[in-house]
Amino acid sequence: MVTLLDLMRKLASDASLAAEYEKDPATVLRRAGLSDQEQKAMLDKDYASIKKFTGLADGQFATNHIVKAFE
Repeated sequence: MVTLLDLMRKLASDASLAAEYEKDPATVLRRAGLSDQEQKAMLDKDYASIKKFTGLADGQFATNHIVKAFE
């Protein structure tokens, strides 16, 4: 089972998944098998709920950021 924290880490490290999430976040969240509450928290960018579901504190995570490497 994928946890919300697992998915957030994967979104930060997998450019293809991040691009897919940017286009259709609901499908990515649903496919990951997250609970309805976790999906809603991510779609609403409800940081208080995201912190509750992941156990992370302020400053330990960022969402909706894409890191690009240029050659």
